Order: sequence, then structure tokens, then C-alpha cells
Amino acid sequence: MDYSAFAKEHELDITIKDRVALVKFNRPHVRNQMTYAMHRGIERLLPDLGVDPDVGAIVLTGAGTDFSIGGSEKQQEMARDRGVKTILREAKYVVQSLANCEAPIIAAINGTAAQVAATIALMCDVIYMADNAIITDDHVRTGLTAGDGGAVIWPLLIGPHRAKEFMMTGRHIDAKLAEKMGMVNHVVPADKLLDEAMAFADELAHGPGLAIRWTKMCVNRIIWQNLNLCLEMGLATEAMSVWTKDHWEALDAIREGRKPNFKTE
Repeated sequence: MDYSAFAKEHELDITIKDRVALVKFNRPHVRNQMTYAMHRGIERLLPDLGVDPDVGAIVLTGAGTDFSIGGSEKQQEMARDRGVKTILREAKYVVQSLANCEAPIIAAINGTAAQVAATIALMCDVIYMADNAIITDDHVRTGLTAGDGGAVIWPLLIGPHRAKEFMMTGRHIDAKLAEKMGMVNHVVPADKLLDEAMAFADELAHGPGLAIRWTKMCVNRIIWQNLNLCLEMGLATEAMSVWTKDHWEALDAIREGRKPNFKTE
């Protein structure tokens, strides 16, 4: 299949070599800040890439210094202008496409993976993390519910109590702690990250394909249970939180370079 259109339309760089697809978020000048076009690109790409006969495994990473720092304040303002359906539809389909992709997906977390990008990374099947990288779901710091899939995958990886601790505070998790908690599979030196992730992807890509895919899909039934249980409530409350005074205060504070003064209603 020809994936060249994704580079222009969705800012995703895709190369396929020896049955391994390397997918990069490709906005390095803004630390791969997520856009609606990128959301749509992941949603469109994974169903096709997952059944492409020339692809046995996928590596997902970010161009430049970061995996992705998540959404921007501008995007959050646009979500308010475009309406609730923006959050309810687009984030949902991205997360579901990750859970439903047949080919195994290996995340290579370089630099920062934040907000929805943290969810995307943690929804991958095997996770490699650079020793200088961080993971955070800091929606709450802008007065938003951490609703775009974090409540689905974080408790499965590190348990409900730890998940709530980090998601209710927006604290950062460094590579050492992420490995200790079992949040990621492997922490490696930053300059070895992509090589290590690609080597593992190569092993899967040249293994017994159907057995690997069906094993993945069996385990993913557990994730689907959590998706059905938590995702739409999380997205609904995130959509509602876009309209709260706390969220507006957070955006004003960012623009004015000050600490927000939250006054929960």
C-alpha cells in the first residue's frame, strides 16, 4: 500500500522496510504537538497498516527530541468552539484503533509523552523508553478530565491507586520509576532506543504471524473491557470540563505566564 499521503495530510512519517513499519509523529519543530489531523491520521492508518501483508510489526515514535507533548491550548480552545463531538469522536476512534490493530505495535518513547500521546504510547503492545524520557497525563493541570484513554490503560499497567495519584496531580514519571512500576517493558539509553525497538519489531515481524496477532488480540480483550467500561465516560466528562471556569483560568494563566488560581465550582 502507498502511505505517502499521510506525510502531507496527517504529519505522520511512514517507512516500511523488511516487514517493519516505522511510524513517526512528524512535527518536531513543536515537539510533535498533536493536531486533529494527526488524530485522524492514526485512526485511518492503523486499520490498513495492521492488515498490510508487507507489515509484520509497527514501531511508533516521534521525530526529533520528543514522542509528543500532547495537545495544545489552541487545540483545547478549538474543541470548545467545535463542540462536544470533537472530543467524543476523535479521541475515541484513535484509542480504539490502537486496541484493534492486528499487527503488534512497539512504542519507542523518546523525550516526553504527555496527555493523549501518553495514552497512545501506553496502548501499544510493548513499550521501550529512553532513559531520559518522561510520561505524564497532566490534563488536570489545565482543568480537564484525563478522559481520552488514560483512565482505561493506566490502571491496567500500574493499578488504580497509583494511576489516580499520577493522573489527579499530573505529575511526571521518569524512566526509572516507569520501569520500576511495570509501566513500560524496557528502559534503554536514548541513543539506543530506536535500534532496540526496531530489533524487537524485527523479531516479531519474522515470527509466526497469525499466532502472534491472535495472541495479541486475545490479551486485548481485557483492554476492550476497560474501553467499554471507562472510555466514553472519560470523554464525556472531558468534554464537559472544557466549559468550566477552572479550564478557562488555566488557559488564561498559560497565556499570561502565571500560576493558575483554581476555584472549583
